[in-house]
Amino acid sequence: MRHASRLWVLVVVLLAVAPARPASLQSLEIASKTGVHSFTVEVADTEAEREKGLMFRKELPEGHGMLFDFHSDQEVSFWMKNTFIPLDMIFIRGDGRILRIAANTQPMSTRIIPSGGPVRAVLEVAGGTAEKLGIEPGDMVAHAIFRGH
Repeated sequence: MRHASRLWVLVVVLLAVAPARPASLQSLEIASKTGVHSFTVEVADTEAEREKGLMFRKELPEGHGMLFDFHSDQEVSFWMKNTFIPLDMIFIRGDGRILRIAANTQPMSTRIIPSGGPVRAVLEVAGGTAEKLGIEPGDMVAHAIFRGH
């Protein structure tokens, strides 16, 4: 019995220090002049998830990203403190239209990156992705959080 309780404590400790993983991955598509581009995204829709974002990650695979859902259109701003990889930040209005893209943001920077207007969400993908795929402001993003999708 004593051994079992030690094992239980070890399991609890390991779960407490294990890195948090997203509950689920979701699909997102962006329709641009160059075609429809599919991504697998983690959705950060709580304040705690949005605050942590992609901090401390060493890589972000091609075709993957994180979608920050703010639940309503609002001005937002980001920074790259404790973020080790360059990112493209795609600022998206409530109707799914891309407002602006901050390309190849500088890792570990505390420079403020504003949305430039009210947005419902921000998609972070690996730096250079938007240019490589021809994604531009005005393109449409399809995901369940956007009106009409």
